[in-house]
Parts: sequence; C-alpha cells; structure tokens
Amino acid sequence: QVQLVESGGGLVQPGGSLRLSCAASGFTFSNYGMAWVRQAPGKGLEWVSGINSGGGTTKYANFVKGRFVISRDNAKNTLYLQMNNLNAADTAVYYCVKGGSSSTGQGTQVTVSS
Repeated sequence: QVQLVESGGGLVQPGGSLRLSCAASGFTFSNYGMAWVRQAPGKGLEWVSGINSGGGTTKYANFVKGRFVISRDNAKNTLYLQMNNLNAADTAVYYCVKGGSSSTGQGTQVTVSS
C-alpha cells in the first residue's frame, strides 16, 4: 500500500533553513505528481507546493514563493522541500501528498522560534 514517510523537521530560528524529505513506497513514484501541505496549530490544511511527475514543473503558494524549493529524486523515490528564510508563520506540521489522492504520511513538525 502507499507509504509516505516525512522527515527533516525540527526547531529552527527565524531566518534559518530546513530541508524536508518524503520517502515514498508502495506505488510507482515517478508516475505521480506530488505536493507538500501543512497544518499550523489550530488551523486547517494549507497547500504549500507541488511538482509534476518528472520534476520539470513546480508551483508554490504565494506565501512561500522565493523562499521554498520543491524537488524530487525519482531514482530514490524521494520528495524534498528546501525551506529558507523561515519565519514564525511557517510553524506547522508538514505532510507530503501523493498526487490524485489524499494519501499523506505522519508529517514532520517544523517550529520556527527564537
């Protein structure tokens, strides 16, 4: 079955960087677009970024444009999110999502605080 395992979260100071990873299994990763979504405390899920199956097309929510970069390695069945210039509003649990489905992993916590 579909398995998505996010990692790389943690506590970081404002202005810092983190790189999230999502290890995928149970499906042909290279055939699917993927996305990152997040859920801040007390709020609903929020779409962050998406990438097509080949990795050549990426899209970003306005609030992360210029700060986050989504990428993928189809040989390693892994999705990434490089997050730079983080601020307190980026504090959330981040999930990767398989395209065309609601399948997510357990999420990884990102906390931005001084």
